Amino acid sequence: MAKCDICGKGVTFGIKYSHSHRKTNRMWKPNVKRVKAVVNGTPTRIYACTRCLRSNSVTRAV
Repeated sequence: MAKCDICGKGVTFGIKYSHSHRKTNRMWKPNVKRVKAVVNGTPTRIYACTRCLRSNSVTRAV
């Protein structure tokens, strides 16, 4: 679910370091919103990240 339908941005994995430098796995999720947008001329609900919403890559349906 945490994947943008416009740009394909998804989760990213990495390593979290504690103060004592013990390593554990972690992940970063993109800020994805469920919005109503116009896709191929019809309004549909898609998942779009806020970067695509802010840069007007998504035409919102009213």
